[in-house]
Amino acid sequence: MSPMPELAAPDYAFARFLIERGLAAIYLIGFIVALDQFPALAGEHGLEPAPDFLARVRFRDAPSIFHAIRFTDARLRALAAAGAVVSMALLLGLPEAAPLPVSMLAWFGLWIAYQSIGNIGGTFYGFGWETLLLEAGFLAILLGNDAIAPPLIVLLAYRWLGFRVEFGAGLIKLRGDPCWRELTCMEFHHETQPMPNPLSWFFHHLPRPLHRIEAVGNFVAQLVLPWGLLLPQPFASIAAILMIVTQLYLVVSGNYAWLNWITIVVMTSALADPVLRTFLPIAASAYAPTPPWFEVVVVGLGILVVGLSYAPVLNLLSPHQAMNASFDPFRLVNTYGAFGSVSRVRDEIVVEGTLADAPGPDAEWREYGFRGKPGDLRRLAPQVAPYHDRLDWLMWFLPLSPIYGERWFVPFLVRLLENDPATIRLLRHNPFPDRPPTLVRARRFRYRFTSWREWRATGAWWSRAPIGEFVRPIRLRA
Repeated sequence: MSPMPELAAPDYAFARFLIERGLAAIYLIGFIVALDQFPALAGEHGLEPAPDFLARVRFRDAPSIFHAIRFTDARLRALAAAGAVVSMALLLGLPEAAPLPVSMLAWFGLWIAYQSIGNIGGTFYGFGWETLLLEAGFLAILLGNDAIAPPLIVLLAYRWLGFRVEFGAGLIKLRGDPCWRELTCMEFHHETQPMPNPLSWFFHHLPRPLHRIEAVGNFVAQLVLPWGLLLPQPFASIAAILMIVTQLYLVVSGNYAWLNWITIVVMTSALADPVLRTFLPIAASAYAPTPPWFEVVVVGLGILVVGLSYAPVLNLLSPHQAMNASFDPFRLVNTYGAFGSVSRVRDEIVVEGTLADAPGPDAEWREYGFRGKPGDLRRLAPQVAPYHDRLDWLMWFLPLSPIYGERWFVPFLVRLLENDPATIRLLRHNPFPDRPPTLVRARRFRYRFTSWREWRATGAWWSRAPIGEFVRPIRLRA
């Protein structure tokens, strides 16, 4: 029995290869981040302890295997380590060379493991790319192994995902901040984005006409090109390549964790081998017949995606469009969007400690250094992505609204007063390596990129001015 023509896509072997290897790499990063950061952020003694979350949230609202087994930091690390090992195996192509059920089980295991971790991570896992990874990872379960042709329905589901990611982001901008319609948002965005990278300072200083071209490019990439994914070849491949180029532009101009990279991975689903052969030496592949049971499961997936797309489509059409929303507990088909509004100024929360007994005028305050967020004025913003410094990202949200830190920020300050080793490891610099401070405080500063003249004169990439107190000095109870 040969594969049904309408279900098999033998001309997308390279697309499947890119999707599988790309997703495996992103999963690997996600599990490494969990090993590095989860215990301090949401572990048993974390800033937002997962056991407390599990006690108040039902399984159907946040599916996780830790509803069935008691959460401990050791079990969390074991799960993340197992996920990293399986991710590495998939990155090397080992399960894909194994029988089909083995390949499916490997991808299913990653999806379960990451869902179990992300769903109990609280505020620290409340980012849109967590949902995007879960949706893309679920589809990967039915991409098939190397022996059979890629399933067309799954590839079309990836294209539909890519369409929602880009088109949702475009609509949220069109409906949101007037600066997008005025083509002025990019005059601010490189400076005020959550995590600038080493090139953000230079992008910020581009001439104003180029910033307008950036804004127009956003609309073209997010409102026009996504429709090309729904066209026949070679138009779908051309649209995908153009959108990949725009995502790479975002990669070199800012730190957005793995958001851009997973979007690129999703877009590769539209790249057809015959189109790529015009400039890449891609050989044709021979495949064994697709098992009938697998075809039935793939058709079921298609029906499921169509059915679950109803709410996301309504959201796209709504004038009250929500960003990064899920409509089912397993986050199978979702809606996406980013930067519907753009900050005009950049405020940063600076955390300081002192060994003085009282916060008087003679107290010497020392500043804590974070891994990625702006602090030291002479420090060029580092390249962090595709790694994800979760604490640094949430520190960006704090000046926008204290509600983003209502559960974890004061506990974070308390950990600094204790010189808690797990929390200190989340930072770049601890100004109190020998003994903990007696007092800590948080102050608000207005940051801006220096001009070319200021940079040449001082060597500083940032300039800042104090605005006021964010959290008054606090100490541990005696």
